[in-house]
Amino acid sequence: MDASREAPVFPQWPQYDDEERIALNRALEQGQWWRIGGSEVESFERELAEYHGAPHALAVTNGTHALELALQCLGVGPGSEVIVPAFTFISSSQAAQRLGAVAVPVDVDPDTYCIDVAAAAAAVTPRTRVVMPVHMAGLIADMDALAKLAADTGAALLQDAAHAQGAQWQGRRVGEFGCVAAFSFQNGKLMTAGEGGALLLPDEELFERAFLRHSCGRPRTDRHYLHRVSGSNLRLNEFSAAVLRAQLRRLDGQNAIRDERWALLSALLGQIPGVVPQSGDPRADRNTHYMAMFRVPGLTERARNDLVDRLVRAGLPAFAVFRAIYRTDAFWDGAAPSESVEQIAERCPNTEALSSDGVWLHHRVLLAEPAAIHATAAIVAEAVAAA
Repeated sequence: MDASREAPVFPQWPQYDDEERIALNRALEQGQWWRIGGSEVESFERELAEYHGAPHALAVTNGTHALELALQCLGVGPGSEVIVPAFTFISSSQAAQRLGAVAVPVDVDPDTYCIDVAAAAAAVTPRTRVVMPVHMAGLIADMDALAKLAADTGAALLQDAAHAQGAQWQGRRVGEFGCVAAFSFQNGKLMTAGEGGALLLPDEELFERAFLRHSCGRPRTDRHYLHRVSGSNLRLNEFSAAVLRAQLRRLDGQNAIRDERWALLSALLGQIPGVVPQSGDPRADRNTHYMAMFRVPGLTERARNDLVDRLVRAGLPAFAVFRAIYRTDAFWDGAAPSESVEQIAERCPNTEALSSDGVWLHHRVLLAEPAAIHATAAIVAEAVAAA
């Protein structure tokens, strides 16, 4: 690498200003620091639902809990199956497995990295309860084809939208598809309170079911410990909600910047021999670009890891992409298909390749000035040439 080149300057993450300070003080001084009696969580839920076009939102402790709660409310449990992309963060499968359900990995599209709908359709059995598309890096999966799959099979759709706050598909927001969506507000996400999560819910019945289960099965007005259903304590606190209200108000502007910068960076990356950036889908008319993702087809996993190390040494916030979920010990620690690792791998060739040769850059790169974007592409070009 060129030792004389200065590392590009990227904004820090998380970002905050006086709006978060004011919000935290507002939560502090209201005298109630949990959602029963406070106002911040309920206000955040209303604002989040309205922003995404959903009838209801429910804030919870984190994104993993959001998925688990949604699956439970959709009737997932022992004896049922949940179809998940093989290329995703492990929470997508573990949320199903922790309920005793079998997580069934299927392949992803080699260009968008989102779930391959034909592969999902081939995996449906009479035990399939839910199909879980992941909107990878903020690019919404093919919701038209997925809606048809759900209608044809009777399986419910659960959007893992951890990367997709503010994304759109053919003008429709994440809350406008008539199915549940789950968000994460973990520290690296597009809006964050360090941790946190939420569900978008399409009707009152599902909202009330989810509320009960996220609050130990206890109705909000109960004074006599008359718990109605089995649940857990997944309630978000008032301080986190106050921060998230401030984060939501700046999300639109940040998404617009990331979209503009990705257009520049992806064009530059596409000019580098051997580099293939994640492609878009014209029907996904707003991509939030949670990650700046690209592949170097043909690299072994070891060579890819060396490439990531070079990028980090040059000052880029670079990471290896997710490992195929079936190639982790954690996947086999819960309910899993009767197939072997190699049998699953054989039907997931795109996941196998992507897991070996994929790289992602943190989305704060896409909040930088154009000069830093050009510098980033130059560093990638030099590192790939060395690889």
